[in-house]
Amino acid sequence: MKMQIESRHLEGVVVLVPEVFEDARGFFLEVFRADQFKALGLPGEFAQDNHSGSTKGVLRGLHFQWDPPMGKLMRVTYGRAFLVAVDIRKGSPTVGQWFGIEVSAENKKQVWAPAGFARGFCVLSDFAEIQYKCTAIYNNKGESGIRWDDPAIGIQWPSGDYILSEKDRKAQSLAHWLASPASDHFKY
Repeated sequence: MKMQIESRHLEGVVVLVPEVFEDARGFFLEVFRADQFKALGLPGEFAQDNHSGSTKGVLRGLHFQWDPPMGKLMRVTYGRAFLVAVDIRKGSPTVGQWFGIEVSAENKKQVWAPAGFARGFCVLSDFAEIQYKCTAIYNNKGESGIRWDDPAIGIQWPSGDYILSEKDRKAQSLAHWLASPASDHFKY
């Protein structure tokens, strides 16, 4: 079985497509295999797995962690969602740029966004489950977020009324993050 890179974006974000075996009984695929990930230049170890379920219109993000730096491999296992990654690395030629793609249980695509990228998603189906493998253990003292609607980034989210947490509503701007001492953790 072979994991393949479908496309690369913003000097670090990768869309992966696993090899899927289907027959009348259903399907089988390998979500992660250390040897294949290492051969593709991706992490071969993850420290934590997360699984969230959300209703249509829920928008989560844009989240990131700098201490310890956390990369995420994201996929949708039920429903459809628009997954986004934003470059927040100080000095990067693509800082403030974003990449977004619709990922679904049907297309089985995965998005790898390394540390130095803020990540988020918006649920497009009536309900969706998003799973992500993380390269670090969660630390609430070393994590933050960027406003989902920061005009300096200009993400073109799918149209709709969004349901946000209070934390996401009050997230900082990209400019505020880049001016903070913590942003030095993500120098390009």
